[in-house]
Amino acid sequence: MNFQGKVALVTGGSSGMGRAAAIAFAKYGAKVIVAARREDKGQDVVTQICNAGGDAYFIKIDMANSDKIRSLIEQTVKHYGRLDFAFNNAGTEGKFAPITELSESDWEQTISINLKAVWLCMKYEIEQMLKQGSGGAIVNNSSWLAKGGLVGSTIYSASKGGLDGLVRPAALEYASHNIRINNINPGIIDTEMFRRFVHPDDAAAKPFIHHIPAHRLGTSEEVAQTVVWLCSDAASYITGQTISVDGGYAIPGHRVS
Repeated sequence: MNFQGKVALVTGGSSGMGRAAAIAFAKYGAKVIVAARREDKGQDVVTQICNAGGDAYFIKIDMANSDKIRSLIEQTVKHYGRLDFAFNNAGTEGKFAPITELSESDWEQTISINLKAVWLCMKYEIEQMLKQGSGGAIVNNSSWLAKGGLVGSTIYSASKGGLDGLVRPAALEYASHNIRINNINPGIIDTEMFRRFVHPDDAAAKPFIHHIPAHRLGTSEEVAQTVVWLCSDAASYITGQTISVDGGYAIPGHRVS
């Protein structure tokens, strides 16, 4: 994968899968915009990339503010002159609770960040790629919970299920312009978000790990490699797909061990 001369935008790039993807894009030669809410952590990612000989720039953004999303794309193009790849990774777990204990504001907050903001990112990213006329690739970060469920995950699952529905028609609309749009469905990945629910070493993590056929948590770096591959020429005939990165977790069937 050679991304020399290409520009990649990673939202939620200050930690976890976003951080790993930003570093991976830079490793393969892309200039990287790291967009995130937390400036200190975002700048740390930029520093790491630059210290390794790459080129990266941080833009502070709160994805709950839809007015700022268009500006994010404009700032990306102002700084690097173009946009070739986007990993729409920023999201929130929102509030996990039984549906009768959730409020309208709980719904609106999670849907706004996990679904509406991604839709807006795609809208402005595609507009820029169309202006350039040279195609591009977009990857959205969905979740295994788009197709699965946990007690309390109604809003989160709905937001990620919406992303899985969104990717197919969007891919159809722009395939003829050589703009490819795909989703990934990460499984149980060792990230900050997962650790806010349970630490991998706690007893509560054992049932998750037990039901992963690979018998371990995934890493952010493994997810990142799927993202950059989907943006590369190696995946040039893949669009409108949702790809599980989960060690087999979502495969139905009886687990014998």
